[in-house]
Amino acid sequence: MRVLKENLRIAVSGKSGCGNTSVCKRLSSLLGLQLVNWTFRNLADERGMTLEQVIESAKHDPSYDRLVDTRQVELARQQPSVLGSRLAIWMLDDADFKVFLTASAETRASRIVQREGGNFDEVFSFTKMRDSEDSRRYLELYGIDNSSFDFADLVVNTEDYDIDGVVNLILQGLKSENLIDF
Repeated sequence: MRVLKENLRIAVSGKSGCGNTSVCKRLSSLLGLQLVNWTFRNLADERGMTLEQVIESAKHDPSYDRLVDTRQVELARQQPSVLGSRLAIWMLDDADFKVFLTASAETRASRIVQREGGNFDEVFSFTKMRDSEDSRRYLELYGIDNSSFDFADLVVNTEDYDIDGVVNLILQGLKSENLIDF
């Protein structure tokens, strides 16, 4: 696989449990691009907090979102990269290819339980709360409606595909835009 565009930047967004991280890891590996996926989880680890504590703090302190979003974009612009985050397609406005991943709240909660463990009902409730809080914050902080992603170059319902299937759709989209060749 050959990257045809110098400094290629791909942005991938979707809500928690859509497969962003897995898809971005596989895509960046196949294309030989830097993976940028610095999230609230990384911030929680860096600060010795739980993810829940960071999310709760972010409800009242916009510096959490701004720190994560700014750092991600800075990292993505340093070199050819795949940026995976909730707001990647909005924040990395100069990305060469923008992908939005979707899946139902039920599917996303099931995936999170498989990945992290826990009780489905509790994870489902937390996932819906997180979706709501994220949407509220993004609109308040940046004027971004994360339910409006029709400008993305590709939208994939990840319920219909495994990771390889999603990655193959992205690769086909990149090829059709003459950004890669294989």
